[in-house]
Amino acid sequence: MRSGSSFAEGAPPAGVGRRRALTGGGLALFAGLVGAAAWSRGLFLSRDWLFAWLLLGLLALSLADVKRWLHGLVFDWLPFMGLLLLYDLSRPVSQWLGTSTHFAPQLEADRLLFGGSVPSVALQDALHVPGRVEWFDYAAWGVYVTHFFATLLIAGLLWRYAYPQFRRFRAMVLSLATAGFVTYVLFPAAPPWLASVRGELEPTARVIAEMWGHVGIQPAVALFENRGEFYNEVAAVPSLHAAYPVLFLLFFWGAGRWARLGLGLYALAMGLALVYTSEHYVSDVLAGWVYAAACFAGVSAAIRARAAPR
Repeated sequence: MRSGSSFAEGAPPAGVGRRRALTGGGLALFAGLVGAAAWSRGLFLSRDWLFAWLLLGLLALSLADVKRWLHGLVFDWLPFMGLLLLYDLSRPVSQWLGTSTHFAPQLEADRLLFGGSVPSVALQDALHVPGRVEWFDYAAWGVYVTHFFATLLIAGLLWRYAYPQFRRFRAMVLSLATAGFVTYVLFPAAPPWLASVRGELEPTARVIAEMWGHVGIQPAVALFENRGEFYNEVAAVPSLHAAYPVLFLLFFWGAGRWARLGLGLYALAMGLALVYTSEHYVSDVLAGWVYAAACFAGVSAAIRARAAPR
């Protein structure tokens, strides 16, 4: 035994305990703030609120290295936030261009795929009882709401723990969001519930809107978006709700079969929830899957080409 040793063998290096204490305290404070704000203001679903909370959460994780957080804020997150927030301009830009909302193409695509029937109508006729809430209504609502958190949560964790993968993931997310933005501007499309309201489709219930009252919370008003809206009601083709889970599946494909199984089930559950709740047609979901695969393949090819020797 060496004499004069002030630490037991295997003790963590100096400063590790302090960093852990800062991180733990920061996360506890952050969790308390999120809980209090959600209780008083509602569930945060708009991109501006979510970005604000994401940056605070990353700050809580980075209290031992605030310089990295500040650098990431300027060079990683502000450009990312700016480009994603442009998505919210899709409806105003579409209106400025004078493009009209499409009702027929996606509706006829579903009828063609399913022999004249529309799955949203068929599922609700079989399962949905107005005024009564079943377990699968809660499940559909829960799966639907994850869309607003999952992408930023994954991006935040990758930034903190796997920075090179964060940059790759960010490129794919931005390419998918940009493709969606362009499509929504040029081809605004009505979801099934809106087609029902306009008499283009048999009656369907807007289950997600009904569920907010049943779960006892409401979405928080946005910080910056017009009238507190956190999504474009005629941004149905492609379904980005369906696209992002497939992007996650492809991105984490190499993480093992359990990751593939879990993310594959998540993608299928999201697609089923969207169709049942009358938020999207099956053709919207399929289009979202195609967009996700195309963006993943395109960004992956660009990264390989850039890395290849000239």
